[in-house]
Amino acid sequence: MPPNLRPQHLRQMVAQLAARMMAEDGTQDYAHAKRKAARQLGASDSHCLPTNSEIEQELRLHLEIYRSAEQPQHLLRLRSEALAVMRLLKLFNPHLVGTVLEGTAGRYAETEIHLFADSLKEVELFLLNQGIKYRMEEKTYRFGNERRKLPRVSLEGEYGAILLTVFATDDLRSLPKSQLHDGSLKRAAVPEVAAMVAF
Repeated sequence: MPPNLRPQHLRQMVAQLAARMMAEDGTQDYAHAKRKAARQLGASDSHCLPTNSEIEQELRLHLEIYRSAEQPQHLLRLRSEALAVMRLLKLFNPHLVGTVLEGTAGRYAETEIHLFADSLKEVELFLLNQGIKYRMEEKTYRFGNERRKLPRVSLEGEYGAILLTVFATDDLRSLPKSQLHDGSLKRAAVPEVAAMVAF
């Protein structure tokens, strides 16, 4: 720990630096941003590591202070593009999640959408028939105490990457855990996103 810094003060500094990375550098993962910020500040004590919720609070504050003029338009562009993709993929009951939904999308944010299908092949075939180029990835989600790796399709959108995680149809009723809160992840269907864009 740097000299003359109390753990609580250092914890706040780590949260602020992690938030700045998420807002300005394209860092999407709270844990990664937290560890990187802690390393840069020399905070090796785990008591100095903020929670994801603390980082989110600092992220909202950062966006309010430094990006208040452009953030509403930035969110509108990302949400409008998400809505267009969701309408295209309506067969797979798309739901918007993540920072674009939460309103904390930084400059290089990725748009995350959950799809629900009987198989990944259905989604791939649909994209191929539409002539849409994509890359395959994986993402790990927590359902209760269980961790599951799910296939994720990455598309290039006009305003950044669009990440489509493919869940089983039955998963619509069981929400994975949120990175931010003790509860479940928030999801928004097409009508909710359309209302955000129209607002």
